[in-house]
Amino acid sequence: MAKKIPISLDAMGGDNGAEVVIPGAEIALVRHPDIHFLLYGNEQVIRPLLEKYPRVRDASTVHHCEVSIAMDTKPSQALRQGRWRSSMWRAIEAVKTGEAAVAVSAGNTGALMAMSKFCLRTMANIERPAIAAIWPTMRGESVVLDVGATIGADAQQLIDFAILGGAMARALFGVQRPSVGLLNIGVEEVKGLEEVRTAGRLLRETPLRSLQYAGFVEGDDLGKGTVDVVVTEGFAGNIALKTAEGTAKQIGSYLRSAMNRTFMSKIGYFFAKGAFDLLREKMDPRKVNGGVFLGLNGIVIKSHGGTDAEGYASAIDLAYDMVKNELTHKIAQDLVHYHRGRFAEAAPTSEGDL
Repeated sequence: MAKKIPISLDAMGGDNGAEVVIPGAEIALVRHPDIHFLLYGNEQVIRPLLEKYPRVRDASTVHHCEVSIAMDTKPSQALRQGRWRSSMWRAIEAVKTGEAAVAVSAGNTGALMAMSKFCLRTMANIERPAIAAIWPTMRGESVVLDVGATIGADAQQLIDFAILGGAMARALFGVQRPSVGLLNIGVEEVKGLEEVRTAGRLLRETPLRSLQYAGFVEGDDLGKGTVDVVVTEGFAGNIALKTAEGTAKQIGSYLRSAMNRTFMSKIGYFFAKGAFDLLREKMDPRKVNGGVFLGLNGIVIKSHGGTDAEGYASAIDLAYDMVKNELTHKIAQDLVHYHRGRFAEAAPTSEGDL
């Protein structure tokens, strides 16, 4: 029998909690029968739903938690009220203890990040974790980080993000040396904030076997898929993410309005339905739902709080892929290589250097 991959789920997280989590787990389980779920939440809510989804019931272990973290709870409050007891904390803690390989939650982003940092701690030589998103592009998909873990970043933190994102691209896309670009207001080396320019210079000067530094990229390069990984700090990254989501909804609304405007446009839609279905599939945010918390001693996936079962299943799919492709191991390898290289550069090369 194939070894099961244990995935812990915060069953109470998100706008709709277990009502979305359990059906989402059902969809993911059809695609990945080798998953075993650890469900954390109110057993009185979870058990009746499991009776409707016997496949999930038979592939799950339920852990009762009396406390759940509300979507509007401040991170500091969440830590005080939910540490050790809440469904969110215990789903993360399962990763720390090794009971789960990865945790998934659609809960409050700030609380989830605070609990993840407190419980799992950051990896050696990583000062800040980042949230990485999968970004649909004209070439396929890219990794973009940070999209909201923290505001601001110095040059070294941007380099750390580049290494983290590069490892994720290797795990997800199977690219041996993914291309990495720094998001900037222009591609010229003299443009942008000093931290970004310094990070760019250091990435050019430091040989990295795990990635290829491609220089600065601009906002329109996100959709073009110019590079495999786009690095920025959390303030700009979160604005870019929300802008892209809003634009996708805007275009969808325009198309629906145009197709229903006249009788002839409805006929045109009928004949072009296949093309519009393909466009709808490409623009469906549920297909790329799930942000990965990178830089921690364990993997945590953040699902969109308002997603449906299909979107939550996509977050579980992402969690599954990150485990199967050994994301944490790849990150650890890349960090060791980078810091070993820095140490070698800084080390004296002759007696005259001492």
